[in-house]
Amino acid sequence: MSFTTTIRYRQTEADGVNIFYREAGLDGAPVFLLLHGFPSSSHQFRNLIPRLAEHYHVIAPDLPGFGFTEVPDKRNYHYSFDNLANTLDAFVKKLHLNRFSLFVFDYGAPVGLKLAISAPHRVSALVSQNGNAYLDGLGPAWAPVRAYWEQPNTENRQKVQDAILHFEGTRWQYLEGVSDTSLVAPESYTLDAALLERVGNKDIQLDLFLDYQNNLKLYPEFQKYFRQSQLPTLVIWGSHDPFFIPPGAHAFKKDNPNATVELLDTGHFALETHCEYIADRIIEVLGNSITPSERSTPAGSRWQAPGDL
Repeated sequence: MSFTTTIRYRQTEADGVNIFYREAGLDGAPVFLLLHGFPSSSHQFRNLIPRLAEHYHVIAPDLPGFGFTEVPDKRNYHYSFDNLANTLDAFVKKLHLNRFSLFVFDYGAPVGLKLAISAPHRVSALVSQNGNAYLDGLGPAWAPVRAYWEQPNTENRQKVQDAILHFEGTRWQYLEGVSDTSLVAPESYTLDAALLERVGNKDIQLDLFLDYQNNLKLYPEFQKYFRQSQLPTLVIWGSHDPFFIPPGAHAFKKDNPNATVELLDTGHFALETHCEYIADRIIEVLGNSITPSERSTPAGSRWQAPGDL
């Protein structure tokens, strides 16, 4: 079997947005769509992509407001999770991704699950790495944001900014709950913090923090989707995450008893410390349940399931 683990860095227009994305793997293999969270981008998957690309066609976009995706001023984009999901849907259609598996993390969870419930036939498997869908999973670090939800005034908006939207706040998200911080590459939180400093970006993030409360209203719909679809599912979480706590991981089994749930001795950004293990578990747990894409396979190449390699 021929494949490439080389990551290519691409950009395409969808929904009036210039979407940056990373891509690797054999065309025609099952597609794995990786969705990042706050305050990162597809950069958080830089080590995971080559591992998965040995078995899958991996695509990881930067959502609007993050990474290197560009939203033209004339687009007059309103930053909400509904609109992030709409833009992602346009991106998926632009790339003709008719069937794919989802890896969701943090913000990527509501965005990806909105995509899934809008067209359930497209999704063949799910990996949730600290990607929440249950009220049980909301941890203590949400306190300033919850106060902002209850009273969305200027004072509470500023408190959220002061608590989170700066270098130390970003660094804390990466290092909190990590027993061996030497495993966390400093360019991870340094890049995220630098991109947050772009003109207007903090207001984008504050608008998304305020809108996040609307994702909670959809949790029953997400849970219904889990019950009805019984998707092959791996829930693999950093157990010391202050944002999304272990009860949110265990809750997946209430609606999908066949889901595999694992807790890791790390924090929010589990891929920084446990990338090799998470990649192995994706391949071991999901394996052949991830179905091939409907994209065409180039002449002379043939996709084989992980068990056939």
